[in-house]
Amino acid sequence: MALISPSRRIRRTPFSDGVEAAGVTAYSVYNRMLLPTVFRSVEEDYRHLKEAVQIWDVACERQVELRGPDAARLMQMLTPRDLRGMLPGQCYYVPIVDETGGMLNDPVAVKLAEDRWWISIADSDLLLWVKGVAQGFRLDVLVDEPDISPLAVQGPRADDLAARVFGDGIRDLRFFRFGYFEFQGRDLVIARSGYSRQGGFEIYVDGGDIGMPLWNALLEAGRDLDVRAGCPNGIERIESGLLSYGNDMTAANTPHECGLGRFCDTLTAVGCIGRDALLRVAREGPVQQIRPIAIAAGTLPPCDRPWPLMAGDRRVGQVTSAAVSPDFGEGVAIGMVRMTHWDPGTTLTVITQDGPRDAVVREKFWIFK
Repeated sequence: MALISPSRRIRRTPFSDGVEAAGVTAYSVYNRMLLPTVFRSVEEDYRHLKEAVQIWDVACERQVELRGPDAARLMQMLTPRDLRGMLPGQCYYVPIVDETGGMLNDPVAVKLAEDRWWISIADSDLLLWVKGVAQGFRLDVLVDEPDISPLAVQGPRADDLAARVFGDGIRDLRFFRFGYFEFQGRDLVIARSGYSRQGGFEIYVDGGDIGMPLWNALLEAGRDLDVRAGCPNGIERIESGLLSYGNDMTAANTPHECGLGRFCDTLTAVGCIGRDALLRVAREGPVQQIRPIAIAAGTLPPCDRPWPLMAGDRRVGQVTSAAVSPDFGEGVAIGMVRMTHWDPGTTLTVITQDGPRDAVVREKFWIFK
């Protein structure tokens, strides 16, 4: 496996020193920043995430900040989800679409105030799109990337660890809500959210200077909780049905194809740039859609390219993420499948770089079994 060459184009994070001291063994590049992907092994990291607590350097989840009188108007222009009922202190999962209804990103919107929002983005140049919309419509809003670096605390012991550092009040935080919690004299936005189904928090660290002090404080406070450095885990993500923008969906897909139609209030989200296109999609229905795919037990190669899904000699879709699940004893995968073959129980063949494997469309992702 080739190494990543250091460069100013690939940015370190406020937590990189801690990540390296913890023994990171693999990185990806995400929003031009380093994202740890493996520490001990994917399987060992997976087991520990499900049993204890981890701290994740997810500073690569950059923020696009909207600030000014037209911030709320601009936010609604970007997404088909109706934001009129959203209050400060809430976080919403929001598909971001272009004028054709194509997915540009699937971030979490954080409403700090009526005139101030953060868009916590997946891997894409969304900042440029948002700036273009703001300038094109001559909106009274400042769009930029603030010095905010998220740090996640994930796992079944996350509440205990967070309470030791930020106080017991953090236990009362509801899912997809945030509050302000003090660390070293600085108020930090902390949300009950994260890129796993194991529970936990995302800490929006304001300023890189307190990155390592916070990292070290969490490690010290969680020694008896078996805290470790960790990272988003590919096996747990697929089991949980958490989609990866750029892998499982791109700008060529609509939210309805991605199973995100429930986040599209196209009748009421007036002002969304892609609203007219999505109204047509909602009326006609998608011809393909993301489905969980079970693959016959055995080893799997890395899914670093789309794997064709075949019904006999006919290609009916593709697998975009796959791994072997220790807990469920089979290959778990996310695939985009044509409507003719997306019914649960449909048997297919997936063509990996190591050869064909038997596969079947599942009704639900594994965590909901």
